Amino acid sequence: MAKPTSKSELLTTAAAGYEQLNELIASLTEQELSTPFSFDEKKKEAHWRRDKNLRDVLVHLYEWHQLLLVWIPANLNGETRPFLPPPYNWRTYGDMNMKFWEKHQSTPLTEAKAMLEQSHREVMALADTFSDEELFQKGVFQWVGTSSLGSYFNSNLASHYNWAVKKLKAHRKNCK
Repeated sequence: MAKPTSKSELLTTAAAGYEQLNELIASLTEQELSTPFSFDEKKKEAHWRRDKNLRDVLVHLYEWHQLLLVWIPANLNGETRPFLPPPYNWRTYGDMNMKFWEKHQSTPLTEAKAMLEQSHREVMALADTFSDEELFQKGVFQWVGTSSLGSYFNSNLASHYNWAVKKLKAHRKNCK
């Protein structure tokens, strides 16, 4: 999937990814929903071992939405704040993901679905407040660093939804 280069592409791609995710979720059987995730031990990324069910995937997406929903308004209001909250950085964000996982072990699936639906709407609305230039031109916002703001939105929307779809499809395949 090509990275979006305009606000309309960003929003369209994100909406399509979210719809694809929800269609896949709706098609999961009771057996697929009740079978714990179990993936090939050769998969090196920590998330293959971390997430055990649909709820874990949905709360992961939700928590990453929250990062955007806190980071952007804070910086727009003059509060210098990194995207990843201290003490985490891009080398240790896996530890942060585990904290998210631990935080939500008692979150019911129905609540996880509702939380993600709400945060998706909020992130989409936030993205819609920016112009093409603000989203895709580097250097517009000093606090974004060397990336564009749009790349953060894309990573937390369409790219993350694609990650979730791949994971759920792999789980479905394992259930057969």
